[in-house]
Amino acid sequence: MSTTSTNPAAVGSNAPPVIDPELPAPLSMGDVLRVPMMRRLWYAQIISVFGDFLALFAVINVLTFKLHATAQQVTGVQIAYMLPIAVLGILAGVFVDRWPLKPTMVSSDSIRAGLCLLLIFATQIWHFYAILAAISVISSFFGPAQGVAIRSAVPLHGLRSANALMQQVMFGMRIIGPAIAGLMVSYMGAVSCYAFDSASFIGSALLIASVSFLAPGPKAAAPTPHAADASAIGKVWLDMKQGFNFIVHHAALLFVILAMAAGMFVLGCFGPLIAIYVRDSLHASTKSFAIASAMIGLGMLLGINGLNTFGKKLKDTLLVYSGLCGIAVGLVILTALPHLWSTILGNLIIGFSVAGIIVPSQTLFQKATPPELMGRVGSTFMSIIFTAQISGLVLSGILTHYIGVRRVFALCAAMLVVLMAVGKIWMEPKPATAQPA
Repeated sequence: MSTTSTNPAAVGSNAPPVIDPELPAPLSMGDVLRVPMMRRLWYAQIISVFGDFLALFAVINVLTFKLHATAQQVTGVQIAYMLPIAVLGILAGVFVDRWPLKPTMVSSDSIRAGLCLLLIFATQIWHFYAILAAISVISSFFGPAQGVAIRSAVPLHGLRSANALMQQVMFGMRIIGPAIAGLMVSYMGAVSCYAFDSASFIGSALLIASVSFLAPGPKAAAPTPHAADASAIGKVWLDMKQGFNFIVHHAALLFVILAMAAGMFVLGCFGPLIAIYVRDSLHASTKSFAIASAMIGLGMLLGINGLNTFGKKLKDTLLVYSGLCGIAVGLVILTALPHLWSTILGNLIIGFSVAGIIVPSQTLFQKATPPELMGRVGSTFMSIIFTAQISGLVLSGILTHYIGVRRVFALCAAMLVVLMAVGKIWMEPKPATAQPA
């Protein structure tokens, strides 16, 4: 059953699609999963993300306990994985817009399956960095392609539930993945996790290969001035510029991307800092750290489900504002109340609020972007997000050295308040006013 007829964006124009205010009622998660293409994409997401969490936990385990890596070297694992996506994301989107969708996704999964097996033979820290960076390079093509596939599978009024389903997998695995991976590493060794991750990519590739993809619209990029006279590299640059210009000149889309980046920056700060906060500000144990950290993932999971239960009729921009405000409130709680109960509450609020940014941001991006620019805009989106996370990882340690953990949290809260003010004043569409005669 084709769903593209309900998608007014699939017309191939360069102008942002006009969203009909009288769209049907938003689809639930159950409704979205009844779409065969979306259901198989969701199954593929479950098995591949689960495999990723197993492999990543195993790598960290080997580096920490077998190779005796330092804290900076363990943090480098995350940076090695995120940096190629941040750097290559914009370029990858140009090719995703031109390549056939299914072969791009199936090839990406198949190559990553082979790269995961190389982890079995890694014996030095730089081996793990190189392999994870190579996997990341391939992932920079898969991510935008998956976004285009979801857009083509689900009508506009089902995009929020579709994105919620995909993010629900990520957050759920963040909670249960480490526990299962710990058992596998303890009883079967790290190799079992690498093998499972490789098999999960093969399973994902087979599921995607079995899907009949629906065309979201023309794949060729719209003509650009002087494109015919440009070299191959020049044409790539013009395509990248076209996608970037679309974001810069679309105020609402630019705002949600900045909001998403701010949320990911805060989460990037949390990775290395929450343990220091529990140790130095709470004077608590590693058990308290484990509980506090789990609250972020739990909050995200609750936020995703709450959003689809109670927030179906709320505007995407309102949800983004609420998410930014919620993260700021959670940070203020951590800054002002250094107790275990308040840390649990603050982390839960932050996780819940991040979910309120992620899904609406992705939904607005998919609604606002013309089909022929989906790959470029989506990859630029992803590049900005990963850059924000890397910045959070790097800057958190530097800032903490000079001003302390709690003041870093306060600084992040102030940044979010400023972003909300900027969005409200400059980035919201202004109502049209009648011109005087």
